[in-house]
Amino acid sequence: MDGAQGSVAQGSRGGQAGRATEAPAERPAGSLRSEVTPVAEFASSAFTNGYEFTQGSGYKLPEYPFIEPPELRAGQPGHHPIVIVGGGLAGLTMACALAHYRVPAVLLDEDNTVGVKGASSRGICYTQKSLEIFERLGFYERIAAKGIQWSVGRTFAGHDEVYSFDLKQQPGYHLSSQPPFINIQQFYIEGFLVERIHELGGIDLRWSSRVTGFRQDAECATLTVSTPAGEYELRADHVIDATGSHSPFRAWAGASVTAKKGDDRWCIADVRFTKHPPVERHTWIEAPFNENRAVWQHLMGDNVWRIDYQMPPDADPEYVSREDVVRERLLRQFGADCAVEIVWVGPYAYRSECIDRMRHGRVFFMGDAAKVVSPFGARGGNTGVADADNLAWKLAAVIKGRAAPGLLDSYHEERHEAACQNVLVTNRTARFLRPADGMERTFRAAALGLARQHVFARHLVNTGRMAIANPYSRSSVCHSTGGQSVQNVGFEWADGTRGKVNDLLRWADGRLLLLLFGEASVSSMQRLRALCESAPLRAVQVTGPEERAGAREFVRDTDGRLQGACHVFGHAWALVRPDSYVAATGESVDAGLVRAVARALAADRETA
Repeated sequence: MDGAQGSVAQGSRGGQAGRATEAPAERPAGSLRSEVTPVAEFASSAFTNGYEFTQGSGYKLPEYPFIEPPELRAGQPGHHPIVIVGGGLAGLTMACALAHYRVPAVLLDEDNTVGVKGASSRGICYTQKSLEIFERLGFYERIAAKGIQWSVGRTFAGHDEVYSFDLKQQPGYHLSSQPPFINIQQFYIEGFLVERIHELGGIDLRWSSRVTGFRQDAECATLTVSTPAGEYELRADHVIDATGSHSPFRAWAGASVTAKKGDDRWCIADVRFTKHPPVERHTWIEAPFNENRAVWQHLMGDNVWRIDYQMPPDADPEYVSREDVVRERLLRQFGADCAVEIVWVGPYAYRSECIDRMRHGRVFFMGDAAKVVSPFGARGGNTGVADADNLAWKLAAVIKGRAAPGLLDSYHEERHEAACQNVLVTNRTARFLRPADGMERTFRAAALGLARQHVFARHLVNTGRMAIANPYSRSSVCHSTGGQSVQNVGFEWADGTRGKVNDLLRWADGRLLLLLFGEASVSSMQRLRALCESAPLRAVQVTGPEERAGAREFVRDTDGRLQGACHVFGHAWALVRPDSYVAATGESVDAGLVRAVARALAADRETA
């Protein structure tokens, strides 16, 4: 499958229902805690989702020390602009993005490592948009060196290939400097995020810190935090809930959720073996070696293959995870001549749910705390990364006084639209893979029968519509010409060296970026210079092969890729946000551009 990240299978890794440290870490030498009564025990979290039945040699995960926070030593609550609760993929991405913008924050996680108790690899497929975000944050090369790039997928019904694709040939993927997908175990990315956060500085990572209480009022939010050394309170202007699918903040904040539970059951097998299939995404809808149920096959880091087997809906998670049962399953698929090392095995089920509002007062929900989707198409963890990228620049802009507080409301507008779309798309896939008796089963049988013989029917075969950068069509801070993601395409600097969009975004340093395509009059340049001096905006002229630059800051788009990535043509401008989304486009440097800048920063309406 495209990774259990986003499904119930991933557990609640994110801070409050994941794996807690098994024993308190030693306090740093010389620390004082005379005024605090220690807790009797920092309790370990229970296993979730059947992960107590996992098998295999497993992975070695890093462990991070508990460091006594200043609130315990002082006996007084601390106050911070931002507190992130949950150190999973979304929470760590949020922390890294804030560090990138030089905005201080505290991150609380009840565990002392990455991953989930009993579950090691979980999500494995990372989309081009996520990879572009990781490149902007400064650690993409570590992922590229460890992971496996792929773009080709093949789908089989029985022994017949009924569908295939190559994402490199599709317009939504072919421009970027990053590949369509990289497969890598999720804990590696989380570990790289921790490394990068330490390199950037400014984020207080607090391990073995469980939030047990929460309240908010007009002044601040207050969190009660339990640690191996005692309990304390922490105050915050903004709280980011990245605690996963069992989020306690939903109840604390009074959030409502629309949910649907499925009965589909799966078993993951992470294995090494002597056979080497193609480095492609292979899926079987009716696998003859799995009792005509679905199977997914992916290669990921460390030469480990992820094999997902669909199980009967009433399958016993303990039985399907037994090593002898798993080996029998692998034997049927790969044959007796294939030596197998079982790295990790775990059962899982999934449900779909979406929180009805992603902001409740001072609390912002992200990742699986905001929505849970089935894992088909890699739309779980990747959308959590996008949640963090969306919110981080907005919080940074508001805290630095560059944008009105109302900008924060657009987080719900944009990311809730994305969440609803991803729930819809993945539910359709789930219904194709586990159709109900009657019309759904008849449709699948007809689609597979036609796809075996006719090319036109192959797009009806649905084993997961691969994740893309979701467009924003309902955003109050995007013009109707905006809302589209800009791929990390390349261009030429004035000196002839190569650059990419992320370089320009880093140069803009959290401000809006105006790309002015083509030649421009002197008066247009003067108006643009005045606008840059009065607003958090940086501008660059982009010239074609035969065009002359009239601005001090310019780049060359010799192949037209940058203009295509910005969704404009001819003499035009594109206003690009720090998260590499277009806020608006236009043709003239006039009042329309001024209004677009104000709208992108929520400065065109009353502040919240």
